[in-house]
Parts: sequence; C-alpha cells; structure tokens
Amino acid sequence: MRVGIVILPEHRWWAAEPKWRAAEEYGFDHAWTYDHLGWRSLVDGPWFGAVPTLTAAALVTERIRLGTFVASPNFRHPVPFAKELIALDDFSDGRFVLGVGAGGGGYDADVLGMPRLTPGQRVDRLAEFLDLLDQLLRVSKVSWSGDYYTAHEAWNLPDCVQRPRIPFVVAANGSRSVRLAAHYGAGWVTTGQQSETVEQWWTGVAELSARFDEALDESERQRSTVDRYLSLDASPRYALSSVDAWQEAVGRAEELGFTDVVVHWPRESGPYAGSEQVLERVARDALPGVQGR
Repeated sequence: MRVGIVILPEHRWWAAEPKWRAAEEYGFDHAWTYDHLGWRSLVDGPWFGAVPTLTAAALVTERIRLGTFVASPNFRHPVPFAKELIALDDFSDGRFVLGVGAGGGGYDADVLGMPRLTPGQRVDRLAEFLDLLDQLLRVSKVSWSGDYYTAHEAWNLPDCVQRPRIPFVVAANGSRSVRLAAHYGAGWVTTGQQSETVEQWWTGVAELSARFDEALDESERQRSTVDRYLSLDASPRYALSSVDAWQEAVGRAEELGFTDVVVHWPRESGPYAGSEQVLERVARDALPGVQGR
C-alpha cells in the first residue's frame, strides 16, 4: 500500500515549504495539491495556483511523486495546460502525476462566466480533454477540432521526461467517467459516494471498485496494471482524526484492492481539521514501509 498526502495551496511559501519537505521526510509516496481557482468554504481566503506550487515543491524535494488532486477542464484548455505539464515533468525529473477529473459545479465552473454544463456534458468534455491532452503529450505537433476544444498546429517540444507521457490518474465515480478512467488512466482515483455514515461510504466504495473492475475488463486491460487510489477523507470521518482511525481506513482500503490511499494535511479548523501530532505519529509508527526507507 502506497500513501499520499494533500497539502492545500493556501499558505505563503515560507509556511508551505516545510510541509512539502516534511511529506517526503515522513515517508509519503506521493504529495498532491488541489487544482482549483477557489474551493468551497475556503473560496474567499488565501489560495495559490497549483502549477507554481507544484513547481516549487519539485525544487525542494527529491524522491516523492507530485500531482494535482485533481485538475479539470473547468478553467483549463489542453494546449496551454500541456506546456505547463511538460515543464512540471521536467522540473520534477519525471516525478509528476496528473490527477484529472470532469470538474464539478461551484466557483470554478462559474467564475469565468461560462454557461454551466450538465453532468453528462461535463463527462463529454472530459473525454475530449483527455483525448486531446493525451495527443499533446505524445505528439510533437497536433491539430484538433472538437465540440469543446480547437488546436491548430500546436507544437509540444520537448517530449515528456516520462514515456510515453506523464501518467494520468483519472478521478471517476460515475459509470461513464469510470470507463474513461479504465481507458486513459495509469490509475483511477475515487472519493466514493456522498454518504451519511462511514459504513454507507465504504459500501459505496466497494460498489465503485467492482464497477471499475468491469470497466477494465471491457477495455481489455489487466486489473493488476492500473493503480487504484482512494481519497480517504471523502468519508464522513477524517482519516487522521486518530491513529486507530487511520489504521482502520488503510486496512479497509487494502481489503478492497486499493493500491494507494490519500489523506489531507491537518488544518487548524474547517475542512480536514485535525492535529499535526496525529500526522507525526502516523508517519512514525503507521506508514507502510517507512522503517525500510
């Protein structure tokens, strides 16, 4: 089981840098940040861009993989985004992972003044976004004319450090988006279904995992070749509320076949409120494989 941590892009770099360094020193396998223009109840507070944040993180770490959790087409066009991703792949010396999803409603969907899309339209847009981005990261010059995007002789040099391109970890909870994850993803990430209780949430996660198995079979991909990421804090219980809660959540994820879990760095209040002392204890005593590093 590999373990990742999300560090929200809400702190000035003098305060954020120690967290990114510590994530690597603690032994986490991957570290992520949200790719939003603003997020939920934190929308009117400090918030920095994901790409420059990950660039800075790449320059102060050496081993840990870094990624977006998750990017979306809500405010991104594949052509300029591909340039940024190629640069991130280079800055990190091949440690970058693109977490990407359809994008929801809310601030990101409204701030640019574009008409809101239906859930089905958002999945259609994601399919085109992934297809075009896949080509932009593999092919030196791309032209494209679709329902949502246009590209005219878009040059994309140099190539990605990682071959054949940066890996995609596709966020998906619905049937159609799960099939996209099975087709394009080196990995799949899920938040499960919104639930009132912890048990209901785990039941939903199990159902989604079975649905992803079916989608892989339909795509004729070996199940063992695709990583499975679970965002533990989408559960009604914050995974770092205690060491016991952490160990239980990781154990249940492993039983369901997940290869990776992701937790959020504790905040003082609001979303993901918790104690950094619990994080330190988990890192010291309960991270898989830390003792061997």
